[in-house]
Amino acid sequence: MDKIHGLSNKEVKEQMQKGNVNKTQEDSLKSNWQIIFDNVFTLFNLYNLIIAIALICVKAYTNVFFFLIIVVNVLIGIIQEIHGKNLVKKLSILNTSKTTVIRNGKEKKIEVEEIVLGDTIVLAQGDQIPSDSYVVEGEIEVNEALLTGESDLILKSKNDKLLSGSYVVSGRCYAIVEKIGADNFANTIINSAKKQKSNNSELISSMKKVTRFTSFAIIPVGIILFIQAYITRQTDLAQSVIATSAALLGMLPKGLLLLITISLESGVIKLAKKQVLVQDLFSIESLAHIDTICLDKTGTITTGKMKISKVEIYNEKVLPKQLSEMMTAFANEMEDNNATFKAIQKYYKGETIYERVHNVPFSSERKWSAISFKDIGSIIVGAPERLFEKSTKAMPENIKDLQKQGKRVLAIAYTNEVIDKPELPEIQVVAIMILEDPLRKNAKEMLGYFKKQGVDVKIISGDNPLTVSNIAKIAGLENYNSYIDLSTIKSDEEIINLVDKYTIFARVLPHQKSIIVKALQSKNHNVAMTGDGVNDVIALREADCSITLPDATESAKQVSQIVLLNPDFSVLKDILMEGRRVVNNITNVARIFFIKTIYSVLLSIFCILTNTAFPFIPIQITLIDLIIEAFTSFFISFERNEKPIKGKFLKTALTNALPFAITIMLNIVILTILKNVIKIEQNTLTTMMYLLIGFVSILAVQEVCKPYNKKHIFLFTTTALGFYVAVFLFRNLLKLSPINLEQLLIILVLAVISYILIYVKRKYSNK
Repeated sequence: MDKIHGLSNKEVKEQMQKGNVNKTQEDSLKSNWQIIFDNVFTLFNLYNLIIAIALICVKAYTNVFFFLIIVVNVLIGIIQEIHGKNLVKKLSILNTSKTTVIRNGKEKKIEVEEIVLGDTIVLAQGDQIPSDSYVVEGEIEVNEALLTGESDLILKSKNDKLLSGSYVVSGRCYAIVEKIGADNFANTIINSAKKQKSNNSELISSMKKVTRFTSFAIIPVGIILFIQAYITRQTDLAQSVIATSAALLGMLPKGLLLLITISLESGVIKLAKKQVLVQDLFSIESLAHIDTICLDKTGTITTGKMKISKVEIYNEKVLPKQLSEMMTAFANEMEDNNATFKAIQKYYKGETIYERVHNVPFSSERKWSAISFKDIGSIIVGAPERLFEKSTKAMPENIKDLQKQGKRVLAIAYTNEVIDKPELPEIQVVAIMILEDPLRKNAKEMLGYFKKQGVDVKIISGDNPLTVSNIAKIAGLENYNSYIDLSTIKSDEEIINLVDKYTIFARVLPHQKSIIVKALQSKNHNVAMTGDGVNDVIALREADCSITLPDATESAKQVSQIVLLNPDFSVLKDILMEGRRVVNNITNVARIFFIKTIYSVLLSIFCILTNTAFPFIPIQITLIDLIIEAFTSFFISFERNEKPIKGKFLKTALTNALPFAITIMLNIVILTILKNVIKIEQNTLTTMMYLLIGFVSILAVQEVCKPYNKKHIFLFTTTALGFYVAVFLFRNLLKLSPINLEQLLIILVLAVISYILIYVKRKYSNK
């Protein structure tokens, strides 16, 4: 420490000015101005603005009321998104990791992203290496499993290279940073993976299709309607603009896109309160669509923290109390920091009554660790096959049987000699410890839940197939005995034909994880993937939804759509349910929005073909937007809905809306014919059409409100009463005329026919 000074403040400042900072990724969160811009400057808003300006120009001020709703919708969207962003930002700060550097000769804790090129970092047991470096002083053993998938420990001494993302298992060293940011080994993998991912939101892609269609239709239809009204029929300018505006407003499902965004943002906010960091808004929707989830055994199904389940004494001369005292001393004095030795420390607790004189740390090459005590001798803990090599007795068959079952077994040995070099004298094996990796809390419940929800679970692990199978059995996985050792296959091409046959994939190489994911996708599966290391990055990016756990590497967290900040695996249920809530509820209510879009397009075409005026005005359309579309849809979109997703959003929504839209068009055509038969004035005809549009649209609300409960009955009743009460109270503002008894009877007859048509269609669809 005395000879290591590190960088000075001046040198750090110079490196920062050059941009040589360990910035691993740009802030993915939008600024407040970006959020405002994205919510204000949309194609939908542009069309609505043009229509509003046109109406203002002809002084049709009451018909501009619809634009107030647009403004309110935009404000709600902005407020909701900023609120969600702030919650995610707080979680992102909690997710930041720190490291120790030497600057001006003193140790200092800084965030990983503040490291500069040439910094001297201090690495000790349990630390994750934050940036590619080389050792200048000291010696450590590192685990590079998260980079390479290989769990063997590697000794690193002076001038040896250290890779970011690996962990220090034992020892302490000083290292100088030689690569930062995107140049790090781990980040080169990430950057190549980032190029492969694209937004796969079905809801947004569907709305883009609707936008493209309306963009294609709205301009020519608007021009033709205006020309016919103003030039062909010589209607005055104001009435021509008003009628054309109403037709165009009806084509725009303006509230639906906002409703989708608000629903997803509310999901982000709910999950943030449960310590789930959602880095991609639409990943909630993606997880809702999955039918297969790939889980890593260690750290996902199990805790990744070893636990001693049983100790068996092999030497009758050794009493349990003596063994406990010896192992307590061993646990207190050892310097190793891997999961196995942490389990020993947790199992053997107490005060040390022996004085340590020498220590040989664990080595992956030796596969044992030893501590010598004054006047007592040495305790050795390690792999049974290595310790029995130096014992007078052969390794018992029951140990081999335990290993064949996939159990982790460690031997405890003793010698009265002091062990001060990496070679063992003759020793006596006195006991064995059987270790297990405990299941995560709620792992059983979650696997059972996935099965119930029709989600197929695949376990991917680098471990022995028997070990993984036994863990799966304990966890309650139904097909725990359906496993394959991928080290036995001749080529990776075989994996494509194996993914549907097996549940457990053992001895999986890092590159094979992404092959498994792609093979599942090639068979039309929607795949979620959990991972925690750099070796999982490509597979995480390939998956339809990627999830990491709290102790994952920064690299894995960067590329994942969802980061769990709480190790409770059961929160996946909440994510799945939020996605299903959004998709199912939006699909359900979308029919209400698309009814108006479809009949407005059909009615516009009808008006063009018959050279008649579009019968409605914008404020009438606005009332339908406000009471029938927005009111019920908004409340239902937030309800719980855990049903598995069936069908495609756009196809389902349009199919549900079409019968109602066609029924409305039939009513309009019938009333148009009756106008000339029984001499109905145009204003009265419009009123009759409008009342029937409201009735058929309310029938759609009734469908959306199934199954009936108190809340749904309230929503349906208030929608129906609200619409007709508003029509009565504001009939002058809405430009609606009174109707006589004969006209009322016609409306009632057409309403009954409409109900029968919808009822027959529903019965036919349910068969």
